[in-house]
Amino acid sequence: MNSRSAWAGGAAGLAVVLGAWALLATTVLGVGDGVPTPWAVVSQIFKDGWTFYGPHIAQTSGEALSGYLIGNGLALGLAVLVLLVPVLERVVTQIAVASYCLPIVAVGPILSLVLDGDKPMAAMAGLSVFFTTLVGTLLGLRSADPASLDLVRAYGGGRWQQMRRVRVVAALPSTLAALKIAGPAALLGAIIGEYLGRVDAGLGIAMTIAQQQLDVPRTWGIALVSGAVAGVAYGAVGLVARFALPWSRTTTVEGGGS
Repeated sequence: MNSRSAWAGGAAGLAVVLGAWALLATTVLGVGDGVPTPWAVVSQIFKDGWTFYGPHIAQTSGEALSGYLIGNGLALGLAVLVLLVPVLERVVTQIAVASYCLPIVAVGPILSLVLDGDKPMAAMAGLSVFFTTLVGTLLGLRSADPASLDLVRAYGGGRWQQMRRVRVVAALPSTLAALKIAGPAALLGAIIGEYLGRVDAGLGIAMTIAQQQLDVPRTWGIALVSGAVAGVAYGAVGLVARFALPWSRTTTVEGGGS
């Protein structure tokens, strides 16, 4: 029942957004050429088809996936290291905050000078996910039950045994939540990186060309397709989390029914 309500709420929200978009595009914002109608955008998407979008989606998704794996891998590894070697916490957190505060647009040109090919885009995707995953994982690792940690210590276990037997399990919900957010963030980082012009294909490249050609429906179509790809990335990690945390799903269902 809760699942049906969620789907119904999502469908209703989508209908409201589309209705408002259509109304504004045909009335208030219809005077200019910057806001096409929803049906014009959808028509352009189908007209372009997979032959247009396929190579761009593949290029950007590859960059985002590389950055996603590298950035999240570093974040997970450093989070575990901080718990095992607490003296490193200050250094690691300072690096994380610096990576979060640096404007991606400003870092991009530097990365394009240092790296070649599509590596700058992958690096920007990695920077986009590093901070969120590190913070989420650290919060999860520190949320472990103190009594369970004391029990492992009482049986002679050290920090590593506490990590393996208690902290990793406790960190799964918040870590997977961070990884879900990291999916769309990695895609956004890759698209922004493509504005540097170091690759021949990609959603960012396609959007830049469409803007230069003043092809408004195609520009909006690329934006919608990019959002759809980001949603797929978010949903894929969410599906993994759903099966990786069956106890969390059971608790939610029971809580909703009570």
